[in-house]
Amino acid sequence: MLSIIGLVLAFLLPPVGLILSIIALVQLGKARAPRGLAIAGIVVGAILTILAIIGIILLVTVLAGVIGMCAELGPGVWDVGGVTYRCG
Repeated sequence: MLSIIGLVLAFLLPPVGLILSIIALVQLGKARAPRGLAIAGIVVGAILTILAIIGIILLVTVLAGVIGMCAELGPGVWDVGGVTYRCG
C-alpha cells in the first residue's frame, strides 16, 4: 500500500514520493515481498526531484540576470540586443 502511495506522490510531490518509496522498499525487503512499485516510485521521484531542482536553478539564474540588467538600466522600457526590458 505504501509503495502505491509513494509512486502516486512521486508524480505529484516528487520529494515526498521519493521518501515514501524508499520507506516502502525497506519494509518490503524485510517482508520479502515484491518491490517493483517501490523501485518505480524511487526512480520517478528521483528523476522529477532532480528536474525540479534544475528548473529552480534556471529560474533563479534568469531572474538574477533580469534584476541585474534592470539595476544597470534604471526605470523605463529598454531594448537591449533585441530583448525588451521593462524596469520599474
